Amino acid sequence: MWQLKKAYYRTFQFVMKYAMFIFDWSEPELLEGPGAVKRLPALIKSKNINKVLVVTDKGLTGLHLLDGLYEKLDEAGVEYVVYDGTQPNPTIGNIEDAKQMYIDNNCQAVIAFGGGSPMDCAKAAAARVTNPRTSVRQMRGTLRVFHKPAILFAVPTTAGTGSETTVAAVVSDPETHEKNAINDPKLRPKFAVLDPELTIGLPPHITSTTGMDALTHAVEAYIGKSNVRSTEVYAEKAVKMIFTSLEKAYANGKDMDARNTMLKASYYAGMAFTRAYVGYVHAIGHNLGGMYGIPHGLAMSVILPYVLDYYGEKAWFRLARLSEMTGTCKVGSDEEKAKAFIEEIREMNRRMNIPDGFEQIKEEDLPILVKRALKEANPLYPVPKIMNEADCEAVIRRLMR
Repeated sequence: MWQLKKAYYRTFQFVMKYAMFIFDWSEPELLEGPGAVKRLPALIKSKNINKVLVVTDKGLTGLHLLDGLYEKLDEAGVEYVVYDGTQPNPTIGNIEDAKQMYIDNNCQAVIAFGGGSPMDCAKAAAARVTNPRTSVRQMRGTLRVFHKPAILFAVPTTAGTGSETTVAAVVSDPETHEKNAINDPKLRPKFAVLDPELTIGLPPHITSTTGMDALTHAVEAYIGKSNVRSTEVYAEKAVKMIFTSLEKAYANGKDMDARNTMLKASYYAGMAFTRAYVGYVHAIGHNLGGMYGIPHGLAMSVILPYVLDYYGEKAWFRLARLSEMTGTCKVGSDEEKAKAFIEEIREMNRRMNIPDGFEQIKEEDLPILVKRALKEANPLYPVPKIMNEADCEAVIRRLMR
């Protein structure tokens, strides 16, 4: 029976890989460089948009990080209303509140401003605006957004999620403590702003964990079985840039070059995984986030080396290539290079004070965590090696502290 299941999963993944060729994978229109966000209102106005909904969170409004954007919106004659109720793991309620604000104020587009949470909230809200008869729960999964969402302008303030170029939005359900993804090419923003000045104020622990989130996107895409040449190139660029710049940005948050490089690395990693998919790091991490509220970037940082250990020889060849590219280990067997790369990830975590496990995980929650993680991952994620329940439980147990 297990062999039949695995055969079904691989067949599904093969079909999905080639089905992706029918979709439009053109990149978002970009505004880049220091101060780029202040050029956004003129772009919005040029699209004959006169009123927008800004989706963000109270932390960013409290830091007055949006003040420059508001000023330029006023100058351009673009009216705006602000939804800043987004929670760290955006809920169905957040999405519905944002959607209703859009409708009540006759908005014409959405600006997503923030990290992964405002991005996910904005994407899902934009989809709900144009799909009023499809609930958020009904959109969860793949290709379930039937009508094109409201126009979305994405402004990331962290270098991690790559949400400004991805087809996914991750939503938490507070009733069931589940965290699920909506995956549909229609969710991909058509416009994005990469402004390193917006990331200057990030505290070190956010810089580190969001950066490792970007690394996870690139690595999971690269070692999976749905790569095409373009996603390989994006992933390779992202990994090299993260290895050269993440710890610089962590050590000196005002290093503009490092911040700019990390934003672009996050973008490239997003370009890679939005077509090549992710893997069990995300499947397990989403469910730890849904169950315990563990921030996504932190979950990715901690889980990544353990899942790479699990893949073993199935991932050695690809990981060895990354090891060579980053200068981690250039001599020896693929196994030696791959293991050196995994160990370097652990060392990066240690140098940036990221823990190696979680105290929140409870023994009694293991069955539901395993069930939900595998439900998310199988058959969609084209991983190097397919987990069964015992495999998944063993990996989660290694995370327990």
